Amino acid sequence: MENSSARKFSLPVIVSILLTIIPLVTTSLATAWAIGHESELRNWPLEYWVLVTLGLTVASSFALTPPTFLALVYGYFLGWAALPLLFGLNIGAIAIVFGLSGFLQPDSVRKYLVQVYPKVTSLLNRFYQNQLRLIFFTKLSPVLPFAVTNLFFAMAGARFRQVIAGGTLGMIPRTVLAVWAGKEAQDIAYLLEHPNEGLSTKIFILVLIIISTLGIGYFFREKKSLDR
Repeated sequence: MENSSARKFSLPVIVSILLTIIPLVTTSLATAWAIGHESELRNWPLEYWVLVTLGLTVASSFALTPPTFLALVYGYFLGWAALPLLFGLNIGAIAIVFGLSGFLQPDSVRKYLVQVYPKVTSLLNRFYQNQLRLIFFTKLSPVLPFAVTNLFFAMAGARFRQVIAGGTLGMIPRTVLAVWAGKEAQDIAYLLEHPNEGLSTKIFILVLIIISTLGIGYFFREKKSLDR
C-alpha cells in the first residue's frame, strides 16, 4: 500500500519536472522556426492566427509553448490585437490542465502528503481560505513556470473559478508587457534571443517579481505566525 501511494505521489513530481524542462527545448525550436518564417507569418490572415491559437492552447497546457514566449511572437506580428487571443489561450490552457489533473488522482496525492507531512493539512486549509490571492501572486511572477503552477493548484484542490480568476488577473501584467516588447521590437531574432532587453522592461519584470514574492511570502509568514 505504501509503495502504491509513493508511486501516486511520484507521478505528479515527475510531470512537474518535465513541464519545467520541456519549454526550454520547445522554445529554442520555435524561435528558430519563427525567425526562418518571418515573412510568411507577416502575411497570415487573422483566421490563421485564431486557428493556430487553438492548437497552441493545447500545446501550452502541456508546457510545449510557454505563453510569455508566445506573447512576444504575437506582439511582434499582431501588436495589441494579440491580447484577446492570448487571454483566451491562457484561460483555455488553465482549464485543460485543471480538467486533465483528475488522471493524476489529486485526492490520493493530498492524502499521501498529509500522512507523511501532517503540517500540510494546515497549509492546505489556509490555501483554501486564500485561493484567489495566492493564485494571483503566483501567476504574477514572470519566473514561475506557467504549466507547473497550473498543475500545482489543480493538485492542491483549488476551485476552478478561483484558478481561472486568479490566473487570468495574474497573467495580465506579464502578457501585456510581453506584447508591448514584441510590438516595439524591430527584429524578431533579436527579440526572441533577448526577450528582456531594455531598462524599462527589466525594471517592470523586477517589480512583478518583488510584488509576487511579497504576496506569496505573506501567505507563508501569516501561517507561521498563526502556528505560534
